[in-house]
Amino acid sequence: MSRAERKHYELTDAERRDLAKLLDEGKPLPEKYRFILFEDKREVELVWNGKTRDVCTTVLPFQSLEHIDEPRQEAPASPQRDLFDPRGRQVKGWTNKLIWGDNKLILSSLKSGPLREQIEEAGGLKLIYIDPPFDVGADFSMDIEIGGETFHKEPNILEQIAYRDTWGRGADSFISMLYERLVLMRDLLAQSGSIYVHCDWRVSAFVRSLLDEIFGRDCYRGEVIWKRDAVGKGAKRQARNWPKTFDKVLAFSRGDSPVFNFVSAELEDKQIREFRYKDPDGRLFKRTTLGDYSAASIQRLDDEGLIYVSSSGQKYKKYYLDEYSIPLDSIWTDVPGFGVASSSQERLPFPTQKPELVLRRVIEASSNQGDLVADFFCGSGTTAAVAEKLGRKWIATDLGKFAVHTTRKRLIGVQRQLQQEGKPFRAFEILNLGRYERQAYLNVGGRLSAGQKEAALQEKARQFRELILRAYKAQPLAAVSADPGFFHGQSNGRLVVIGPINLPVGRLFVEEVIVECRKRGASRVDLLAFEFEMGLFPAVLDEARGKGIDLTPKYIPAEVFDKRAVERGQVVFHDISFIEATPRYDKKNKFSVQIELTDFSVYYTQGALEEAAKSLKEGKSQVVCDGGQLYKLAKSKDGVFKRERLTRHWTDWVDYWAVDFNYESRKEVIKRPRSLAADPALAGFEPPQGALAEYEDWWTGGYLFENEWQSFRTRQSRELELKTAAHVYAQPGRYKVAVKVIDIFGNDTMTLLTVSVG
Repeated sequence: MSRAERKHYELTDAERRDLAKLLDEGKPLPEKYRFILFEDKREVELVWNGKTRDVCTTVLPFQSLEHIDEPRQEAPASPQRDLFDPRGRQVKGWTNKLIWGDNKLILSSLKSGPLREQIEEAGGLKLIYIDPPFDVGADFSMDIEIGGETFHKEPNILEQIAYRDTWGRGADSFISMLYERLVLMRDLLAQSGSIYVHCDWRVSAFVRSLLDEIFGRDCYRGEVIWKRDAVGKGAKRQARNWPKTFDKVLAFSRGDSPVFNFVSAELEDKQIREFRYKDPDGRLFKRTTLGDYSAASIQRLDDEGLIYVSSSGQKYKKYYLDEYSIPLDSIWTDVPGFGVASSSQERLPFPTQKPELVLRRVIEASSNQGDLVADFFCGSGTTAAVAEKLGRKWIATDLGKFAVHTTRKRLIGVQRQLQQEGKPFRAFEILNLGRYERQAYLNVGGRLSAGQKEAALQEKARQFRELILRAYKAQPLAAVSADPGFFHGQSNGRLVVIGPINLPVGRLFVEEVIVECRKRGASRVDLLAFEFEMGLFPAVLDEARGKGIDLTPKYIPAEVFDKRAVERGQVVFHDISFIEATPRYDKKNKFSVQIELTDFSVYYTQGALEEAAKSLKEGKSQVVCDGGQLYKLAKSKDGVFKRERLTRHWTDWVDYWAVDFNYESRKEVIKRPRSLAADPALAGFEPPQGALAEYEDWWTGGYLFENEWQSFRTRQSRELELKTAAHVYAQPGRYKVAVKVIDIFGNDTMTLLTVSVG
């Protein structure tokens, strides 16, 4: 309906009655009335169930957990002495960011929080590339190779909730998830910035419509067609449809003058073979006829050294291989395969990994040296790795711990490579959001009022807690006390508190547990959670112990949602992992110490071992995790059952470990609004409405882990060093050493030990 038609449209009596009835009943109005009753300048938009233009405005503080400056302390000194101090610490300039958490909260906090100032000082965010989970069949599960076998790791609860929120209602929930994040990304981009969104046939039409609406059709900058197989076989003879053999990368800009550079295509082997002539200095070139060149043009080319004269005296124009380039068009058929070939050196154990060539072209086209680029669904870290190699600054985020861990290892590898080649690189830090909202975002469907929704949420949260307590064999406090307060249950003389279902338990939640214990006069408490923030332990346990509280954190397994497992008592709540590390002193140098990793214990269980054995079919095998060990279960075609333990030594669980030789040398400081100075633990972190808050530095009471030495497994090398290089302290004294271990699932554990030198 045009504006003119709307202006002269009269509601009929029946339409007025229908509208009044719908409004009285609190029901939504049919879509046609939106165009009749309200002015709307958009000509075309995508509409889906539950669409809202509200976006997240929460601002949470970023908590820096780990710094990786120069990757190995004993490596050759960096040539960037203006950027790093003698210890290898970056002393100025932008530090790259690898952030673990929900990218909606991350984007909102980057947009309106204190890190925005750093982004602007770095020149603004010039490029965003995202590869969102457009495959409805995808999830956060992971295949892990160990002992020549494959273990299928199921996603944790946070990842399952993220998957549900993305695909729980099919396309509606995917579009809703992406819409809010794209709005935040647009607001974070610089005016000269661009965004590239990778998608396939499932969602490309939806994504194009979203980008048109959010960025504007005038800001459409084209799209890349990436043919998955350079040489495809096409459709099978009996196929009923055209083959789905390509993906799209859609490009939009924030403003009307985005950065865009010429990008050349890589030459194929047959094209390179054309350069078969060689100058005396060894430069390869090919020759072409001069055609209609004038005598003056030929003379100019000759003066420039671009004329080749054959033995017969015929003149040709030279094209040098090292200067030759072919403009890249928007159909890419030369990217090898879909994803990364299993034989490639790039290959990582990550199912959605993309080739570096794709990202190199995007980054070179839409950013310049020193520009800031970002990927908010970073996966295996390809965007960050390529950005580092090309001299760009970067931000990379992901919800999955395994993705963050994979990216960490990959970027350390890039740092090492660049350092070895004498090329520049930057430090990076690992962050997460230091405070999460504790409201349980449980799945409450239907159109409910605010009060009804809150009541439904409370009821679901209560049912959830009762289920956890029953699986833990704990008695609900509500059953024995009229005022249970903060805690949820008790078991064997210990209080039990359950963390939020949808978010990691962090430092502030633990501090609240300690405060409530002291109010109640309690000294023993079990803290149950699906996930704990990275780097949380052992610092908070030491803090609790110092206040006379025995705090035991335990992981809640996914099996709590299996009623049969709960009824049979098969649910196992496992402890956090345990590290043993030992200092080795140098008898000749009293200031020199090495740290040796001497033990690592995990307690994971995924699924019930007995149930898996019973359900195994003849001729099949399965790898299961039980009590911190991986077992291969196999049943022959004759029905003979066999169980083999794959984890034969504690080192099988260690994927990565790192050491900070002076852990308490750098305090963990976050930015918080000045208005929170009175009561930071209880107040919200959101700035006042309509104004940017003034921020101040605030010490959390913890310390940063400065990653000075590390050893980890790669696809190419499965070896793990168990003893660090020698660290030489400058001054005598007692030092706290932090040792961090990351297991094959991507979960981190840390321990502290004291060394005395001099």
